[in-house]
Amino acid sequence: MDWIALRLSLVLALTTSVILLPIGVSLARVLAYREFCGKSALEATLALPLVLPPTVLGFYLLVAMGGASPIGSLYENISGHPLAFSFAGLVVAAVIFNVPFFLIPMQRSFEAIPLEVRQAAACCGLSRWRTLWRIELPLAWPGLLAGIIMTVAHTIGEFGVVLMVGGSIPGETKTIAISIYDEVQAFDMNAAALMSAILLMLSLTALAITNRLSRRSARV
Repeated sequence: MDWIALRLSLVLALTTSVILLPIGVSLARVLAYREFCGKSALEATLALPLVLPPTVLGFYLLVAMGGASPIGSLYENISGHPLAFSFAGLVVAAVIFNVPFFLIPMQRSFEAIPLEVRQAAACCGLSRWRTLWRIELPLAWPGLLAGIIMTVAHTIGEFGVVLMVGGSIPGETKTIAISIYDEVQAFDMNAAALMSAILLMLSLTALAITNRLSRRSARV
């Protein structure tokens, strides 16, 4: 069992969830409540990681974060380290490929809140910020929790994008999914089987909880 890779995966998943929390809530609220030109195109773009092959997404992220790109060059000039093949690069990639996994359940939860509830809050003089904290988030918590769970599970299990952007640097970018691949390449099937079983149970648990929360959110 590669405990270092598992710890790295958990840290990456938690970091990604914390960063996505304000971003996802803000985007979900806008998409749930507002109609504007280009909304369908924006929703399709944000959902691309669901259907785009991980190697394709990983390739574009690698190009965007490489030393020859403006983003990669700027980061390297500031930090002195390359963005690609680093933990920071993995975090950026994880945030991007997890957007739909967090956003969609959060958006559905906001959409399930009756319009009359928000109108009543406005009539009572609540600002949008206080309405969000005191009314919307308490009602939309199933979607919020489902988004966090799916983000954590997907981050821990992601392979293609992580390999493309981070490679397999022990203690830096080698996640548990990469470790499973390396163990199979080394013909250590027992270690690979153990780690695969852990990811399988994690995925099943995440899906079961998410389905339960989705049904609860639909009854808001």
